[in-house]
Amino acid sequence: MTDKNIERIRKLDTATLSDAMDKLGIEGVCRGIKPRDQNIGLAGRAFTVLYGPIDPVKPGSVGDYIDDLPPGTVVVLDNGGREDCTVWGDILTEVANAKHLGGTVIDGPCRDVHLCLKLGYPVYSRSYSMKTGKDRVQVDATQVPVNIGDARVCPGDLMRGDSDGVVVLPQEREEDILAAAESIEATEEKIREAVRGGKALRVARAEFGYHSLQTKT
Repeated sequence: MTDKNIERIRKLDTATLSDAMDKLGIEGVCRGIKPRDQNIGLAGRAFTVLYGPIDPVKPGSVGDYIDDLPPGTVVVLDNGGREDCTVWGDILTEVANAKHLGGTVIDGPCRDVHLCLKLGYPVYSRSYSMKTGKDRVQVDATQVPVNIGDARVCPGDLMRGDSDGVVVLPQEREEDILAAAESIEATEEKIREAVRGGKALRVARAEFGYHSLQTKT
């Protein structure tokens, strides 16, 4: 089935979505998570993976979850923001791209950046490095709530990434957020059109209520 809200969110940028969430009093900005390529956007629903330190008694693995994911899925990896090891590299990028996944979001570093750039696969992460996570971290759980840049991401939440970063729309509020964002975008377009037509910016802003667009309701 076509997910209409994914199509809706693709038409909105993260700045407008952030404004809409401010208006509704919702925190959804994944702070510090940036695109490896600012020209590659991301939109889709979250599949979450929670990492923890390696268990010295019964070590786990970094996970083979990717084999089971359908096209369009956004892989969301909570590595606790740690900078000393990665949980995503070239093999995962190649498989994810071949499976037509929607992208990857990591609270922590990725590695093998060259391949995501070459393939045009969207990876958003806190940083990048070359040090593997194998024998350092393990998958503690999948499809559980995770923390990405101080934002809570639950399985199935809508994710949107662009050159400014990543936002998450809590599933139970996505209709409200999308509607508010679409209204803000429509109003700002009216302001742009008025200015293009020769109207002073201060006049156009006052006419269309620009300064209250993000005010909490």
